[in-house]
Amino acid sequence: MNRNDVTEKIISTKVSRGLQWGDIAAKVGQSKEWTTALCLGQMTATAEQADVLGDLFALTADEKKWLQVVPYKGSLPTQVPTDPLIYRWYEVVSVYGATIKELIHEEFGDGIMSAIDFSMDIQRQADPKGDRVNVVLSGKFLPYKTY
Repeated sequence: MNRNDVTEKIISTKVSRGLQWGDIAAKVGQSKEWTTALCLGQMTATAEQADVLGDLFALTADEKKWLQVVPYKGSLPTQVPTDPLIYRWYEVVSVYGATIKELIHEEFGDGIMSAIDFSMDIQRQADPKGDRVNVVLSGKFLPYKTY
């Protein structure tokens, strides 16, 4: 058994039980975005969070332990994503990445936006021309230091 096996069991159980990420997150006590990342194998659960997920997904004691192991981050199977939705994010970074970098550096200086001290919010935005996906990414600015 490994972390990927636990992730597959969680996804399978979620589908078979008709669960929603928002409902799962409410029971875990975290955002739907972070909880989904946890369940998909990209975050580390506390013992308490693993117990909650264990109850929801009928996980064994060993499977709950895997939720508490620091995962290998980065879940895409290929360098250039082939899933159409994920590819669009790759496209956004390909087209606008240099612009995002330039504007962040102009506003904050030489540094990066953290993906560790980070939050994300994904919401549906109603629009008469077709609903929109509203994504807010918020990461702490980390300046490069001299030494």
